[in-house]
Amino acid sequence: MSDRLSRRRFLGGAAGVAAVAGLHSQAGARAGYPPWKFVHVTDIHVGSPRSFRFAPAWNENWQTARAQIIGCAPDLLLAGGDLTRDGSMHTFELEAVKADFDALPFPVHVTPGNMDTGNKHTDRQGPRKDRDDLALNLTSAQLKQFESVFGPHCWSFVHKNVRFSSFCDMVAGSGLPEEAPFWAWLEAQAEAPRAEHHVWMMHSALFTERLDEPNYDITDPDQYLNWYFGLDEPHRGRIMEVLKAAGADLLLSGHVHCRKRHEAEGVRFHINPSTAFRQWGNHWPDGDDNLGFIEYTVTQHGIEERFVPLAAESAASGYGPGGHPKPEERDYSIAWEK
Repeated sequence: MSDRLSRRRFLGGAAGVAAVAGLHSQAGARAGYPPWKFVHVTDIHVGSPRSFRFAPAWNENWQTARAQIIGCAPDLLLAGGDLTRDGSMHTFELEAVKADFDALPFPVHVTPGNMDTGNKHTDRQGPRKDRDDLALNLTSAQLKQFESVFGPHCWSFVHKNVRFSSFCDMVAGSGLPEEAPFWAWLEAQAEAPRAEHHVWMMHSALFTERLDEPNYDITDPDQYLNWYFGLDEPHRGRIMEVLKAAGADLLLSGHVHCRKRHEAEGVRFHINPSTAFRQWGNHWPDGDDNLGFIEYTVTQHGIEERFVPLAAESAASGYGPGGHPKPEERDYSIAWEK
């Protein structure tokens, strides 16, 4: 059977659309494993009524997705960041999500999102009045807080001849003490023993339009979201070189809250949907902002993808501001729980 890296097959059905990408066509047969599954879920944004804001609908959507994921019976779950509404400020939100994950009947492997730690670094303020971009930069304290709950933000392991690797992309270009060890770890992955597949996970999109896109201008209202959702050069190119050297097949990300597929230099890039709320649904002609998660099945033909939409979407009302509110807008007196 020939390599079908560029071939896509679409299957209908109530559970959603399946896109099959054949990555190393005889992988399952050579590995000797029957078909098995893993799930990628991202941007669940679980919050707390102890906070200055709370969206119970997002928590309820996660519980719906959680039950559906259990029904998929995966070997493992990959959680792609923005696990919390405000874990960058509230350790108790991180701890609540960790306890929820620990109660699942399969292991969960996480990467931090910007809402769990802090944003990618900038030295310029964007045009949005509702946020202070400079104050949102990732800090060492936030990264340590996340790691105190979930463990190291860089990790790699092999399961049934598939290597899974993940890292906190907000560290790239931060200038923090953690950045040099981050690059050293990342580039060392090129020397890791090869498996039949190498699946990577990060929170942000490596790029939003194309691999060679320009660095978008944070101060331009028309470019702000492209800047916010993706990575800048030279960090983008440096990560891409690692992906190629490490034999990456597939990179999973979130952050955008819209499902989009790219391919560049032999690597497939899957920007996957949120379970909490929609964004950018009208940005790409082939984008899909429906809420849900992705079930992946590893077979003798490669890795098959199936989008699973939420079985139900909550309409519960909450309180507090959206976005990235400034400190003076965080009023804890309105919290439902003290």
